[in-house]
Amino acid sequence: MKFQIARGCDRGLCRQACGRQDRQLNTYDWLADVPGNTDETDLVEVQFKNTRKGYYHNVNNLDLKKGDIVAVEANPGHDIGVVTLTGRLVNLQIKKANIKSPDDIRRVYRHARQIDMDKYREAKAREHSTMIESRQIAKNLGLDMKIGDVEYQGDGNKAIFYYIADERVDFRQLIKDLAATFHVRIEMKQIGARQEAGRIGGTGPCGRELCCATWMKNFVSVSTNSARYQDISLNPQKLAGMCAKLKCCLNYEIDTYVEASRRLPAKDMILQTQDGDYYYFKADILAGLVTYSTDKNVAANLETITVRRAHEVIQMNKQGEKPLSLQGDAAQNAPKGPVDLLEGADISRFDKSKRRKNRRPSNSEARSGQGRQGKSQRGGQRGGNGQRNNENRNNNRNAEHRNTENKKES
Repeated sequence: MKFQIARGCDRGLCRQACGRQDRQLNTYDWLADVPGNTDETDLVEVQFKNTRKGYYHNVNNLDLKKGDIVAVEANPGHDIGVVTLTGRLVNLQIKKANIKSPDDIRRVYRHARQIDMDKYREAKAREHSTMIESRQIAKNLGLDMKIGDVEYQGDGNKAIFYYIADERVDFRQLIKDLAATFHVRIEMKQIGARQEAGRIGGTGPCGRELCCATWMKNFVSVSTNSARYQDISLNPQKLAGMCAKLKCCLNYEIDTYVEASRRLPAKDMILQTQDGDYYYFKADILAGLVTYSTDKNVAANLETITVRRAHEVIQMNKQGEKPLSLQGDAAQNAPKGPVDLLEGADISRFDKSKRRKNRRPSNSEARSGQGRQGKSQRGGQRGGNGQRNNENRNNNRNAEHRNTENKKES
């Protein structure tokens, strides 16, 4: 199918030009409909393969829209990318990317032509085979590094090799061998484990695509304190992500947990009642519930109360008072759990009752029924005749017995 440049390219074209860029959650341009938004600055944001972005000057005053495929300045030659943002918000993105040198901002040449896209497809088709072969070359040289991805420039004159290494690597001989093998300019760029996961992509334990492969561009350090604040089990297998580092999502709700945990009583606080002393056992931070135990080390006689009730008991203890029990009025004010509307209901009422339908008996069944009825009637007649005969015999015996008794008396 012949390629045609169109204003506002469709998703298939963007995917063909820049890999998975159509799945990147780019900055929402909420100033797009504001008049004069693009007149204040000539800067545009251009995205390349996967998560790589750059910022360029529109020196030729091209009418650029989001989704346009453009040829931009590179060193050397030119590169092919997709415009993802225009207008005032680009200045904010530059500050966020911490770009201070004006030399890092190059120029936009033109809209991509047919010949530009043909070269780009040829270069892109060589990326996978180049990565496999470069890994073998690095292995033969005995280098302790892993080449995770290879990206060719739009004109095919340069290739960027992204690698991961724990220590410093002397890859001077590797660059010579790669240049002799692939006949392009070589650029080595070291990345971290999170950046590699973002470039490769994948599915996280939550069942969704990785955040680093969809919308995260700047990575913040994650520590185990984030798990401690949220009362998450410190299990390395559950806390580690696809990159074998701590999950970035541990930082998403940490501020909410820190703010909610400030309302909880101190863990070393002992609640004294007339029943005994209670020690801190666990807490549901977001629900505002605290569980106490009568034993300091073992879960015994657990009592769950609200944070408000816990502070009331602490205040009473400071005044030298001991409540009758730990619950008090908290049992009535405690939030009720979810109610099962179908509890005790018989769900078999929805089943259809199986009733036998009355059907007319066939001729053979009717005849057999009449035959059985006649036999039962004859049997009943014989039984009735036998019963009357027995009664007559008994009457005769009684009469004979009376006669003999009269004779004896006479």
